[in-house]
Amino acid sequence: MLACSVVDATQALADLTAISSQIEAAAVFDESGALLASTPADDTRGRALVEGARGLLAAAATVRREGAPAVVRVEAALSAGSVFVVSEGPLAIVAITAPEPTAGLVVYDLRTCLRAVAAPAEKPKRRRKKADDAAS
Repeated sequence: MLACSVVDATQALADLTAISSQIEAAAVFDESGALLASTPADDTRGRALVEGARGLLAAAATVRREGAPAVVRVEAALSAGSVFVVSEGPLAIVAITAPEPTAGLVVYDLRTCLRAVAAPAEKPKRRRKKADDAAS
């Protein structure tokens, strides 16, 4: 079972859009197609992005050879911008970019976002004062 929350996904997308000016909209979803978070936070647009992304992944899967690994990246370049879909384990992300993005950088940022959602940073544990510290 995936141990992430909508808050984790929302924060990871906020971090993504803060560092990547090429990304105009993005959505994170799980293998069942459930929307975990999207930016902008419009669920209708997020679900539409997920539907399109799942369609792209399914179409790409039909052209891979038998026994080949699963599709983990799809890119569609259009004159108005590009669409990227990246999957990793049980998660996937779709992003819409400005025209002529730096594809390698966009894919790197999307993978980083997915990893942040899958394994959110552990919160630091509060250190308990020892009796010796309190006595000083």
